[in-house]
Amino acid sequence: MGLFQRINRVVRETVRYKLLVLVLFPILLVMPIVLALAIYWGASFTYDQLFRKVRTDLRVADDVFGRLRQDYLSNLGRLAESYTFRTALTRKDKAEIQQQLSTLKFNANFTYLHITDVAGNRLFESDTGRDRSSATLLQAAQGKPVVNVEIFSQADLANEDPFLPRKIELPLLKTPYARPSARRKEDRGMMIRAIYPIKNQVGDVLALLDGGVLLNNNFSFVDAIRNLVYGSGSLLKGSLGTVTVFLDDVRITTNVPLAPGERALGTRVSDQVRTRVLDQGKIWIDRAFVVNDWYISAYEPILDENGQRVGMLYSGYLEAPYRNALLQALVVLVLLFIVLMILSSLVAIRGAKSIFKPLEAMTAVVHATRSGEARRIGKVASQDEIGVLAREFDVMLDLLQERNEQLQAWADQLETKVAERTAELQHKNADLQRTISVLRQTRQQLVVAEKLAALGELAAGVAHEINNPTQVILGNLDMIVAELGTLLTPYRHELDLIVQQVYRIQEIIRNLLQYARPDEYAGYISDVDVNYLVKDTLKLVQHLRKTNSFTIDLALNAGMTVQINQQELQQVLVNLLVNAIHALPDKNGRIQIVTRNWEDRGVAIDVIDNGSGMEEELLGHIFNPFYSTKGQGEGTGLGLSVSYGLIRRYGGNITVKSNLQVGTQFSVWLLREPVLVEDEETIVEQLRAIEEDAG
Repeated sequence: MGLFQRINRVVRETVRYKLLVLVLFPILLVMPIVLALAIYWGASFTYDQLFRKVRTDLRVADDVFGRLRQDYLSNLGRLAESYTFRTALTRKDKAEIQQQLSTLKFNANFTYLHITDVAGNRLFESDTGRDRSSATLLQAAQGKPVVNVEIFSQADLANEDPFLPRKIELPLLKTPYARPSARRKEDRGMMIRAIYPIKNQVGDVLALLDGGVLLNNNFSFVDAIRNLVYGSGSLLKGSLGTVTVFLDDVRITTNVPLAPGERALGTRVSDQVRTRVLDQGKIWIDRAFVVNDWYISAYEPILDENGQRVGMLYSGYLEAPYRNALLQALVVLVLLFIVLMILSSLVAIRGAKSIFKPLEAMTAVVHATRSGEARRIGKVASQDEIGVLAREFDVMLDLLQERNEQLQAWADQLETKVAERTAELQHKNADLQRTISVLRQTRQQLVVAEKLAALGELAAGVAHEINNPTQVILGNLDMIVAELGTLLTPYRHELDLIVQQVYRIQEIIRNLLQYARPDEYAGYISDVDVNYLVKDTLKLVQHLRKTNSFTIDLALNAGMTVQINQQELQQVLVNLLVNAIHALPDKNGRIQIVTRNWEDRGVAIDVIDNGSGMEEELLGHIFNPFYSTKGQGEGTGLGLSVSYGLIRRYGGNITVKSNLQVGTQFSVWLLREPVLVEDEETIVEQLRAIEEDAG
């Protein structure tokens, strides 16, 4: 016989092991699966958030890159339109013009700054050279201020400064995963070129103000972007935010470290990133090995004046601190699961032992009785149904033994005496059955009582937890009003509304406490104008229009007041309106609120929507506690149950009519003079509905 067959036989024939398997199998199977899913979801969610953040960082870096370019163009515009510059240009004062150009070049960190004619020939300079011709120059010559990224060759750079070509020459460093290349150095320059046309009074272009900012080795430029993207507190402690400008696939200015105090200039991007960004023109977002460590990285192409991809803009941050934090969280989660599994197993084994120990004792007594031995179970510590059954089993055995002895003694008596004793035995058996039936009814009553007690404790606990924050809010509001005084006059309505709603929260708290301890609290009722209350309630749901466009039509025809707690009625109306808004379609949503006299008995309030509606079989359950027609995680299922209880407390009622895909109508029926109903009656009514649903 195989091991599996032996285990199967032991489990099938022994209550002890059968109970242990039934209890431990879900724990040992389900909890590891839940742990694995939690680890997978936690890792996926963490990296999704990291990639989402780096995407946002890249957008910010791109925006800063664009704004810096516009700032250079704006600097040229301010100089070109200034009075002193215009005056010097009119007088053709070469010395004054060169002085102002030199000042702007120094203050704005321009690499070069010239005045040219529309063809690019330099003016007011001893060296009358010619500026680089490009699409940027052609656009500016037509009278449009323009700024672009241009790639300058060594000849272009030497035309501006003979020392620039050697200054920016950058040897290419061997970089893992980079695309193979025969190049050994990068000697081109990436220039932000801004040209501002200088026009006369009739709009003709007189000259061009041409300025360029070289990005190669421009650490102040890339550090300025990094400081704006990764400001203080934006990253986890230990992480490092970096920004890089690439010329083709070479880092020409960056704050990615190659070694302590050394920037990774001359290193190249991986072939995978180059293919997606430079070759395909797409954004690349993923974790990547950057120079010497793993970074959460994002790249986008940089376009020149002709729309060609000439480089890349990069932003990213060190992955290690986030990865370590994730691993620490996962280790804690695994340890917590292990501890919970051990504790659950111990509790399950101990609980199972309390069940199978009396059962094993009863089995032994049955075998002994079958063999003719007079054995009893004895004292049983368990107080549950099995413990009661064990004790009753002993009582039954005692009774059977007594009857057997009596039958043995009466064996010699007349047949009628035997019949009488047999009838007594049957009567005793009937008493035993009645006793068992009474025990079952008592157990059911205890279950209901425990549910009521738990519900009361829950309500009281929640109420006390909410009460403290509301007191803090009221205290701070009083302090603000006292400190600011008349400065708050424009906002008095909003402050009054805040105070009103805080008092409403306190009223709800008091109702919760009244629900849990009805003998300690008393309700406050007053004459309520339902028409005014409906208008006041609409202010509390106006914020929902931001997420769902809909219209609300009012038909306020009620002509009498009702006696009820105003805050509780407003709570009911808010709940019905929120449910109606959630049921509305994405477009053309409509809610109608109607108030009317209910004969001479009171007032009826109808809340009608054109939402998705409900099936008929659901209408009998929607007022049950914890029952919800919304998706999982979108509601507690207590809103309509609490609303129903509040209206029933005053002798009123809530009814509902609904057609699938047509809409729903809730009607609140309020008595003019309320007939107060005890909370216990409403609770028992709702618990009975829960029992019916569970059945």
